Amino acid sequence: MGRAFQNRKESMAKTAAAKTKVYSKYGREIYVCAKAGGTDPNGNLALRGLMERAKKDQVPSHVIEKALDKASGAGGEDFSTARYEGFGPGNAMVIVDCLTDNPNRTFGDVRGCFTKTKSKIGTPGSVSHMFDHCAIFAFAGQEEEAVLEALMEADVDVTDIEQEEGRITVFAPHTEYAKAKQALLDAFGEIDFEADEIQFLPQNTTPIEGDDVIMFEKFLSMLNELDDVQNVFHSAELPEESE
Repeated sequence: MGRAFQNRKESMAKTAAAKTKVYSKYGREIYVCAKAGGTDPNGNLALRGLMERAKKDQVPSHVIEKALDKASGAGGEDFSTARYEGFGPGNAMVIVDCLTDNPNRTFGDVRGCFTKTKSKIGTPGSVSHMFDHCAIFAFAGQEEEAVLEALMEADVDVTDIEQEEGRITVFAPHTEYAKAKQALLDAFGEIDFEADEIQFLPQNTTPIEGDDVIMFEKFLSMLNELDDVQNVFHSAELPEESE
């Protein structure tokens, strides 16, 4: 799992420059998360993790506060989640997660990214069964056994734990996110998480070569420029010079 996770992080770093509307993306996600689970980050661990991630990405506090204010009040935008699946350049599997106030517009925009790069958008479930939907936590540490013991005592269904170069990475089913995070905080106090998120990790990667490398990078760039796109998960394994 570690390599797939690393590929994902490198891919995100590669496309970060294309995310010119990163504040807006975080604002929407915080709004939806707070609307669903409450605006108090102490009682909504998903919101807490999201806010911490936003701060690490240097999202201004007023953007976060505005999203929380909208979530606590009546009215405002009515965003819903939308997920699209398919095959990108080089036949790599792709999952596109969106937040939208106009599903018809969003579907058209995402489909356009597929068709303009000779890719194929599929039906719901067409590729997601080939991904593991994981909660991932990464933080500095050496005591892998102590972490596993704390999680097991809290009855967390741990998928995998890796310890490498002074960093521990915990993988668990996405449904165990809140329980796993609370167990880690209870056992070790405040943790400065390098990763604290839910992701789709591919069970197998797809090597991308030749002209497909450029086309795949164009495909990712087009998706990330869309306001409604929040996350893009894929199985592509790009050459090192492209990562």
